[in-house]
Amino acid sequence: MATIIDGRAEAQKVRDETAAAVEQFRAEHGRAPGLATVLVGSDPASATYVRNKRRSCAKVGIESLHHELAASTSAAEIVSLVERLNADPQANGILVQLPLPDGVDSRAVLNAIDPEKDVDGLHPVSQGRLLAGDPGLRPCTPLGVMRLLEGTGTDLLGARAVVIGRSLLVGKPVSMLLLEKHATVTLCHSRTRNLADEVRRADVVVAAVGRPEFVGGDWIGEGAVVIDVGINRLDDGRLVGDVDFAAASERASFITPVPGGVGQMTVAMLLANTVTAARRQLAG
Repeated sequence: MATIIDGRAEAQKVRDETAAAVEQFRAEHGRAPGLATVLVGSDPASATYVRNKRRSCAKVGIESLHHELAASTSAAEIVSLVERLNADPQANGILVQLPLPDGVDSRAVLNAIDPEKDVDGLHPVSQGRLLAGDPGLRPCTPLGVMRLLEGTGTDLLGARAVVIGRSLLVGKPVSMLLLEKHATVTLCHSRTRNLADEVRRADVVVAAVGRPEFVGGDWIGEGAVVIDVGINRLDDGRLVGDVDFAAASERASFITPVPGGVGQMTVAMLLANTVTAARRQLAG
């Protein structure tokens, strides 16, 4: 029976570490790192996400610099705000909440963010640095995945890792981070032939395909570590991951639950990224 990976506990460790780093930063520079959030429109879910991020900032001592714009705001006006934040030394990180309203070119807005302030790690420069193995800001959810793997004590050197899902947000960057740790990585997706067989050979499985319980329990090799990034709401209101948790738990050595697993890590790593960005900027 698998050991359940406690994402809430690990996220709290990250927040505690970040709070200590913020205090050290304040002692050295006379101020706290700042995270600028940009909310365009009145989407309730987006407003909730931003509110939670701002509360998380407050808990660790990061200054929250919030900007709300009407849904009718043009892409050019949003880019203008981003450019002002790029020039603001108090804004060490910039987060534009997605999705943006219909008709707004999200890529143009995200590309306007200074890569040194790209705490989401989604700018093409940030992605290029990850691919090249150069220092830079990494996407938050993949960082959370790696932190959870680290907590299991799994030796990634030479380990066979299968990532299911090829998104820019999770699948591709987590594959690169696993490669950095010298794992042998197979990047799969929903159209991969004989996908179940690929998964069965893996020592580490990262599921990020966005389909409820897509990965069957009998796909999991005995003793594999399973990190389930998926969050899917069923018709009955239950939240489930991309992995059949009950069946996979019978075979895995470690497994993340949904909820209570990877989802807890994303905002925690965002806070850590903000401190990292602040330090990089002041280091020149």
